[in-house]
Amino acid sequence: MPSLRRINAIMFKELRQLARDRITFAMIVMIPLIQLVLFGYAINTDVRQVPSAVVDLAGTAQSRQLIYDLEASQVVQFSHRFDSVVQAEQAMTSGVVAAVLVLPADFQRRLALRQQGVLLQPVAQWITDGSDPLLSGAVSALGQLPLTLQGIDSSNNPAAVMQVVRYFNPEQRTAVNIVPGLIAVILTMTMVLFTSAAVVREREQGNMEFLITTPMQPLELMLGKIVPYIAVGCIQTGIILGLGHLLFAVPLPLHWLSLLVVTLLFILASLTLGLIISTRATTQLQAMQMTVFILLPSILLSGFMFPYAAMPLAAQWLAEVLPATHFVRMIRAVVLRDAQWWTLSYDVVYLAGFTLVGLVIATLRFKKRLD
Repeated sequence: MPSLRRINAIMFKELRQLARDRITFAMIVMIPLIQLVLFGYAINTDVRQVPSAVVDLAGTAQSRQLIYDLEASQVVQFSHRFDSVVQAEQAMTSGVVAAVLVLPADFQRRLALRQQGVLLQPVAQWITDGSDPLLSGAVSALGQLPLTLQGIDSSNNPAAVMQVVRYFNPEQRTAVNIVPGLIAVILTMTMVLFTSAAVVREREQGNMEFLITTPMQPLELMLGKIVPYIAVGCIQTGIILGLGHLLFAVPLPLHWLSLLVVTLLFILASLTLGLIISTRATTQLQAMQMTVFILLPSILLSGFMFPYAAMPLAAQWLAEVLPATHFVRMIRAVVLRDAQWWTLSYDVVYLAGFTLVGLVIATLRFKKRLD
């Protein structure tokens, strides 16, 4: 018969070991706490403050009033103004804005003719980034609102007040948006986990003492650990894009060099993050737990599942720290909008800086543990 005393002894022993394992104990508390905060506070599907641009070729009081009224809806925020549609399209391609309002030079005449029932065509145009269906759908809804400007009322004939043109994904297919972002999630999970476990595995198998006795420098060990996984990450990226194209008709990138640059930057940043974790974790289980701790915010805050523009400001600040947020923006720009890597300078510089700083931190922490 099982002995209750022996069961209690083992149970209290396990609880004591768990209490001494501070990382595991922290994961028990932090993982549900983070999920609660992210899902309850940071995650929001009500799209607000979509970064937008306006091309006001009319320059009249009525056109300015329309811009003011649309911005008052809080769905869009006109952060940029351009003199031509070409400039606005370039800004959309590089990801600076997600929507463009175009007001033609004869905007006031069109409004007047529409009021008289003579003109049934749209009086303005919305150009939206269809690669994000949620953002595009929210902006497109503004195009169906009736206009009431200085006595000109279109409520009796609200249809097609503003034409909506969707770039990059006119069919609004979700797979086109999901597949490139999935690369960020898979690379985050595999690259961080593989690298964080690699150093810890050496310690658990007793090989660390052998490495210490060799003339190898800490930086050389760090670089030697991450280089083999660069090829693994590139293979995973190719598999996802290839299958995505075959199964879901996701377009292949036009600029393969740009794809290679942004992918290598993210792989290096993720591997460096894994090295930092490996200098803190003492077992492979701890390394896996800390990887999950990084993976959850990367999935929820990077823009992979929920629009970045819909998140509160505090959540956006946290998202900017994560390498996945920058890669999601870059990979969608390169694959879906045919952007060149140098037009994504902010995200490129951040990932490069993250890799350099992280590599220094991992090297110093590893050297300190050796001392």
